[in-house]
Amino acid sequence: MAAAPAPRGWQWREPRALGRAVRQLQRLEEQCGDPRLAQGPLSLRDLLPRTAQLLRDVAKARRGADGRGAQGPGGAGDFLAIYLANLEAKGKQVAALLPARGQREANDELFREGSRLRRQLAKLALIFSHMHAELGALFPGGKYNGHLYQLAKAPAHSFWREHCGARCVLPWAEFQSILCSCHPVEPGPAAQALCSTMDLTCSRHVSIFEFDIFTRLFEPWPTLLRNWQLLAVTHPGYMAFLTYEEVQARLQACRDKPGSYIFRPSCTRLGQWAIGYVSSDGSILQTIPLSRPLFQVLLKGQKDGIYLYPDGKSHNPDLTELCQAEPHKRIHVSEEQLQLYLAMNSTFELCKICAESDKDVRIQPCGHLLCSRCLAAWERSDSRTCPFCRREIQGREAVSIYQARAAPQDAEEPRDSSGLEDREWEPVQVDPLPPPLPPRLDLSSQRLRSEARLNVAPLTVPRLQAPLPLPRMKTVASAPWDVTSSPQARQGAAERS
Repeated sequence: MAAAPAPRGWQWREPRALGRAVRQLQRLEEQCGDPRLAQGPLSLRDLLPRTAQLLRDVAKARRGADGRGAQGPGGAGDFLAIYLANLEAKGKQVAALLPARGQREANDELFREGSRLRRQLAKLALIFSHMHAELGALFPGGKYNGHLYQLAKAPAHSFWREHCGARCVLPWAEFQSILCSCHPVEPGPAAQALCSTMDLTCSRHVSIFEFDIFTRLFEPWPTLLRNWQLLAVTHPGYMAFLTYEEVQARLQACRDKPGSYIFRPSCTRLGQWAIGYVSSDGSILQTIPLSRPLFQVLLKGQKDGIYLYPDGKSHNPDLTELCQAEPHKRIHVSEEQLQLYLAMNSTFELCKICAESDKDVRIQPCGHLLCSRCLAAWERSDSRTCPFCRREIQGREAVSIYQARAAPQDAEEPRDSSGLEDREWEPVQVDPLPPPLPPRLDLSSQRLRSEARLNVAPLTVPRLQAPLPLPRMKTVASAPWDVTSSPQARQGAAERS
């Protein structure tokens, strides 16, 4: 069944619909006059103008493109038709909760802890936040990029492109039937629960962006729906559509029970989990674990005595069945690449940070390789970006490196994660490049051997007699993040950033 196409003549009505949506957001912004609506990490007073500006950028880009691409099923035109209809519906729900235009103050019940109106407004603010993130991901700078969008997890990306092609959005019923070809789900309550988890914008459609977030949250891919069932359906610690402040309020009742915890999808860093817990001194802390499946984090926290009582309950579900070790992916070193490394008195498999251990983990999605000890120490140093290219770390996978003169046909081509090439998810066609070379790091006696403190020296390209063409590398500034190692005064810093 093909995706429901945009209404006939939609490309001619699209500019008017975009303008009408911007005006609706402007009216809502006027209703958000109460200063208390600016508090918290999800402020409607901040989200509404940002979404309106992004829609203006979309309208401008669409005029420049003269509507091209609107006819493709599941493409830009279909997505905007679905998006704007959903935006209008959600905007009316927000308007009904806010004070009428001209009134200065909102109903006090909107700000009363645990009240029905406050809960409804918080959920709608989360939906608006998800819709803004989705529009920005598929229309970066206003220009449509849904047909080139890259999912963070390679198996999920292959699945979407194989079954959905260039489409960026599908009706839920169609997507459910496609998903069942790989991950069967029973119709009825289970399918409805899956839809409510995956459909972040509550539109009864699934976009490639929403599927990307879902597969990042419930990795690994082979047991995707089993992970979802144990973590989101049956686990008492799972909370959906909860904000930072609501986690703080919910755990107040468990302050006399250290080890109590709840977890939720982060509302400001989509695709990552946020865990709130009561520490041994009764403090309520919240943290975002980096680049590890949630079940591994919860099992380790249980072993360390941190995550013991989900939502204050005594029974902590057993997640060990999710720990079935996946076979390491084999990365083979070609003869040509082996000779290049030997010429520099190095080896492909040696970690280029510590120069002591072999590479055994690959960062996703950039694909850079290093040893697990260095990656763990790097993450503890308040960094959530790759130490080589500064791209955000969205996952990891175990790998094994083999030096072989003739690689098996089913083996992966070697990609040195500590080299300069970072082409795994580039949406453009590029000419083949020579095998990547490792950067030279300062491996003097001053290098740190402790896992707890890791400093990466600046990367330099070694000189060769015949210089090789090197691609450009984007750099993203890293931001500090480690609530668990900070005092209570930094409890909310990470989720508010």
